[in-house]
Amino acid sequence: MGKIEKISVALPDDLVADVNAAVEQGDYATASEVVQEALRDWKHKRNVEALDIDGLRCLVQEGIDSGASLDAKSVFARLRSKYALKKPIQE
Repeated sequence: MGKIEKISVALPDDLVADVNAAVEQGDYATASEVVQEALRDWKHKRNVEALDIDGLRCLVQEGIDSGASLDAKSVFARLRSKYALKKPIQE
């Protein structure tokens, strides 16, 4: 990770409670980690929204070029057959 800069952010009470609850429940070590993940998600959402039609066409073509697709029915049939032979887990 690069340089870290401390900033101050004002949040409404309900969001502060959510952040604190996430830390108290052990989902995150600090409030900063909660905010950092939220900002990474926000940044990802903005990047996805910024894709233009040409960008989407390129992604679709990349998927097509990656190889032949598989028929879902045959894939699921093969998986059902494979896992039907396995013994159930004893509790």
